[in-house]
Amino acid sequence: MGEHQEPLEQWADRRDRRRESDRQITGRRRAEPLDPAARGRAAHLTPDAPRVLLELDVESGEWVLVGVADNAVEAALFLTG
Repeated sequence: MGEHQEPLEQWADRRDRRRESDRQITGRRRAEPLDPAARGRAAHLTPDAPRVLLELDVESGEWVLVGVADNAVEAALFLTG
C-alpha cells in the first residue's frame, strides 16, 4: 500500500461517519418519491414524480406525513421553506 493510501476499512468508517453527519444536517423535513423504484435516486432523475412530504415529530422521533408534492420543484420549496 502506498504512503498516501489508507486501508479500505478506515476509509469506509470515515465515509459512514460523514454520511451520518450529513443526515443530521438535513433537518426536520424530507421528501420521498411515491414510486418505490425511485426511492434513493437523485431528484433530477425523476423531476416530475410526485413526492411524499414528511416532517420529524421531535417528541416521538418519527417522520409524519404532512402532504404530497406534485414534482421535485414543489418538494424543494417544502424542504427550504
